[in-house]
Amino acid sequence: MPRAPQPRLGYAWHLRTLMAAQGMFATTDLRPLLAERGIELSEAQIYRLVTGTPERLSLRTLMALCDILGATPNDLIEPVAETAAAKATGTTGKNRPAKVSGASKTRTPRRAEITREK
Repeated sequence: MPRAPQPRLGYAWHLRTLMAAQGMFATTDLRPLLAERGIELSEAQIYRLVTGTPERLSLRTLMALCDILGATPNDLIEPVAETAAAKATGTTGKNRPAKVSGASKTRTPRRAEITREK
């Protein structure tokens, strides 16, 4: 008897919510706090960490975030079952760009030239 497909496990990332609960509303608030704990991340890395859902995260960073926020890993990461509708891949045919006419297909972009006025 074939096994029923198992739901894919995903997770919800609650860093932004926990930061807001601590009165931290800017991603830049996190950088010095992480640095105090030996975690050096660029502003762009911290922005992605706060605004996105990380695919990979070092345990040192996770522990530093927990320490900063007075939280546990379970507070930051919530397991959730993914449904087919929840995972958008862009291949469903919805929101596709309009087809380009044949005349504009032959056009190629040209590098911009910047000149100074004399």
